[in-house]
Amino acid sequence: MSPVEPPPSRWTFGDPQGYDPDDDLVGIGADLAPGTLLAAYRRGLFPMPSGTPGDPMYWFCPVRRGVLPLDGLVVSKSLRRSCREFEIRVDTAFAEVADACADPSRPQGWIDGDIRAAYLRLHELGWAHSVEAWRDGRLAGGLYGVGIGGLFAGESMFHRERDASKVALVALVEGLRASYPAQRLLDVQWSTPHLASLGVVEVSREEYLRRLGRALHVREPDLFGER
Repeated sequence: MSPVEPPPSRWTFGDPQGYDPDDDLVGIGADLAPGTLLAAYRRGLFPMPSGTPGDPMYWFCPVRRGVLPLDGLVVSKSLRRSCREFEIRVDTAFAEVADACADPSRPQGWIDGDIRAAYLRLHELGWAHSVEAWRDGRLAGGLYGVGIGGLFAGESMFHRERDASKVALVALVEGLRASYPAQRLLDVQWSTPHLASLGVVEVSREEYLRRLGRALHVREPDLFGER
C-alpha cells in the first residue's frame, strides 16, 4: 500500500539556507498535523516538545546532523549472533513500539502524548514505520521513524532484551540497502557516543540537505512495501 498524502500544511518552514548557522533550533510553533510533519521532514526539520506542558512545539534542523551510512553500520560478532535469535517484523506493533519508546521512566524521555498521537496518524497513512525484534511471541525491542522516499528519519528505539534494538537496526539497514543504497539517507538527528559506536557520523547541515534532496526522489524500500 502506497502512503497517502494528507492535506497540505497551513504552515511554512522557510528556506533552510536562511537558518541560523549556529543554532539547531530553527522554529517554534505550528502543529503536528500529518501534512505539517511531512513538510518539515522534506525541509530537513523534525519536532520535539520543549519539555514544558502547554508550550508550542520546537523544530530542529541540527547544524551537525547525525546520519548512519548504510555501508558503515558496525556489527560485532556478538551482535551478529544476536541477530539469529530474534524474529524481525515490520509495522505489526507500531503503537506498542511507540509506547515503549515513550515510557516516562526512561532517562531523558521526550515523547509526550501529542508526539505519540501524531506519529500514530502518520503510521496510519503509511509514512511512519516500526521495525521490531520479537522472541517467543514477545516484543523484545525495536525502533520507529518516518519514511519518505529514500529518507528514513529514525525517531526512537527501545529494548527489553539485550541487543534487541540493535538487531532491529541491523534489519532496517539491510532493508534500506536492498535497493538504491547510495541514494538513501538514514537520519538519526544527533550523534551520541552510543550511536557513534554503531557507525553514526556527523555531517554539516548543508551536506545533509544536499543528501536529503537526492533521497526524496528515490522510491520507498520494499521493506515498507507491505502493510
